[in-house]
Amino acid sequence: MSALFADPSAAAIPLHLIASDALPEWLDGQSDTTRTWVAAQGFTGALGQALTLPGEDGALRMALAGYGTASARKRGRFHLAGAAAKLPKGDYELHADLPAAERAVEALGWLLASYRFDRYASQSPMAARLVAPAGIDADHIRALAEGEMLTRDLINTPASDMGPPDLEAAARKLADQHGARISVITGDDLLAQNLPLIHTVGRAADRAPRLIDLTWGKTGKKLTLVGKGVCFDTGGLNLKPGASMGLMKKDMGGAAAVLGLAHMIMATGMDLQLRVLIPAVENAVSGNAFRPQDILTSRKGLTVEINNTDAEGRLVLADALALADEDKPDQIISIATLTGAARVAVGPDLAPYFSDDPDFVAALESAAATHADPVWRMPFHTPYEPLIEPGIADLDNAPSGGFAGCITAALFLRRFVTDSPYAHFDIYGWQPSAAPARAKGGVGQATRALHASLGAILSK
Repeated sequence: MSALFADPSAAAIPLHLIASDALPEWLDGQSDTTRTWVAAQGFTGALGQALTLPGEDGALRMALAGYGTASARKRGRFHLAGAAAKLPKGDYELHADLPAAERAVEALGWLLASYRFDRYASQSPMAARLVAPAGIDADHIRALAEGEMLTRDLINTPASDMGPPDLEAAARKLADQHGARISVITGDDLLAQNLPLIHTVGRAADRAPRLIDLTWGKTGKKLTLVGKGVCFDTGGLNLKPGASMGLMKKDMGGAAAVLGLAHMIMATGMDLQLRVLIPAVENAVSGNAFRPQDILTSRKGLTVEINNTDAEGRLVLADALALADEDKPDQIISIATLTGAARVAVGPDLAPYFSDDPDFVAALESAAATHADPVWRMPFHTPYEPLIEPGIADLDNAPSGGFAGCITAALFLRRFVTDSPYAHFDIYGWQPSAAPARAKGGVGQATRALHASLGAILSK
């Protein structure tokens, strides 16, 4: 769906963003009628409050949105969006004394609050529209919002309509939109092209596995994004219980995230050479499904003992990462809904990531703080390497013991990148309950922070 600001118009309703402690001063400059109305409606400036003020003719003459206290704002993000969803139909012009970066974040939040997933049931659109605030790059904000909405749409679509062919179709549509190039290796051709792990994980499904390879840009540094595209994960022969299968349509959240980020990069015309690799598979059960204790040989030549077929995401990523590394780009970034251990560690709101590059870390964390896109650094803890070495093969895809599950998964992936700078994100990709600018359902994580920091990351 499109993310649109209202057209600039003299008829736009003034919208005053007012913090709790600033309300008395603001009221001092208002008429007795306004002060009486605000008091009668119980408006205190608390976060998420919205109030409209009628003129003498009954039409709206202004609106107020609460901005709360500094301590309250630290407990969330996209504060204006909470009030925007409560405003009646109309175009609004923001009046707020905010730094430019904060004004941009609040404008982005308004656009994201307008997101509706209406493929299967009609949804009422958000009534209020925002005129792009002065001093922001409206086209840039729109590109960020549209990339996030693309990610949400892909995650929210059930596997019945978002299998490997559908994920390929989404990538092709994005490529067509931006004049990118795309190629796809499908089915048994994966074996011929030495992508054996992708083929093995996906061969049991009736929709063939594939590797999607999108490229864009002819100048600048080389960036390769690798996204986990497990369109549904039954667990394979290590079958998940029903409760654990309930959200497995989102197991392609990494693929959805890199496609959303790719849109942001291409729509804003970044000067770089982009490559997006998505191993798209379903982890299904049939007579030719891969088995526990199988030993598989990867594209890189490393052998992998399968101790749990439900640890399939790292297998498909391994071949894609090895392929990415052969090109020796300036940066490889993988994004995946990879481990439950990451969710236990930091919950659903933070995007855990792994990087040993202090410049990458500094650039990312600075961007995350200013773009309302929180991340949390986790360690590539090398002393845990023996945990992923089973002895009978080079690597173990699911070490026993249960300790440091997201770290051992990241260490596994790092084994397949030896010639390029590498960072890995283990995201959740799902908003468990509605929050300002974030409807319940699929959600992008770390993509805006990455987009904002890529210039610094690739400038080395």
